[in-house]
Amino acid sequence: MFFAKKMVLKYGNIMNSQVSNRMDKQAKIYVAGHRGLVGSAIVRALEKEGYTNLLTVTRQAVDLLEQRAVADFFASEKPDYVFLAAAKVGGILANSTAPADFIYENLMIETNIIHNAWRNKVQKLLFLGSSCIYPQMAEQPIKEESLLTGPLEPTNDAYAIAKIAGIKLCQAYNQQYDTKYISVMPTNLYGPNDNFNLQTSHVLPALIRKFHEAKVSQAPFVTIWGTGTPVREFLYVDDLADACVYLMNHYEDSKIINIGTGVGITIQELATTIKEVTGYQGDICFDPSKPDGTPVKINDVTYINSLGWTAKTNLHIGIQATYEWFCQNYKNGVLV
Repeated sequence: MFFAKKMVLKYGNIMNSQVSNRMDKQAKIYVAGHRGLVGSAIVRALEKEGYTNLLTVTRQAVDLLEQRAVADFFASEKPDYVFLAAAKVGGILANSTAPADFIYENLMIETNIIHNAWRNKVQKLLFLGSSCIYPQMAEQPIKEESLLTGPLEPTNDAYAIAKIAGIKLCQAYNQQYDTKYISVMPTNLYGPNDNFNLQTSHVLPALIRKFHEAKVSQAPFVTIWGTGTPVREFLYVDDLADACVYLMNHYEDSKIINIGTGVGITIQELATTIKEVTGYQGDICFDPSKPDGTPVKINDVTYINSLGWTAKTNLHIGIQATYEWFCQNYKNGVLV
């Protein structure tokens, strides 16, 4: 395991960022992207906390890429709070082969929702960013202040630029219109409802599927992109959802907030763990001709810890829960 060095950061008066007004249990709460990995976890977290007036809508009913559709939806429904979890996401392969789709779709989604939240007097909005917004060679662990201090990772810069634009949009509305839009930067996520498509998924769900299928077919080895040396941090998505609900009730500052565990693991160690969880008996092979991406990426979580929140789910336990969900929903080569 690679453990992030604990660092003491000095912020202003943290209490200035905290709020006493919490979401009313009957408030109308719109979760954009409720079918996805993050959105579905936020819905679970809200329901667990007793929120009863959740607003969800499918893409077939309201296409978030369409300005008029989003404007009509907000004008009709008038949500009190918004969790903006809708996004086009994917791994290295997807980002590298479809950068135009990633920048266009994410810009449109966040612009349409944030602008119409303002037009319809939404009380507070939480925007889901990503740790990929930080420079490729940012000092580790990555502090919030590292934003825009260096070049981005080339394999996902289109997605990162779209997310940076979303952050700046929230901050601009806060500055100009005195809104309360907050932005959070989660580390690599995994859990139920993840994307297990080998062409578009992130590394952890892709490895779960690879090892599962290799076990079923009794393949002699599993090949993994890269050298296995990059260090990544992984956060169970229900922990992220818990943090988002916590921050919606306790935070209203424009300063972005990292969310994660503060603990890193190499891809080789991750693969070994997933091999153990899935029960695969073959070998692991790495393909160094394929890209590694950023060498090390771990969020500095000092700030959110200082606000009273910490991650709870152990990585091994989280992978076990994710694999159980995968097995329950994966039939004949497809998720059902």
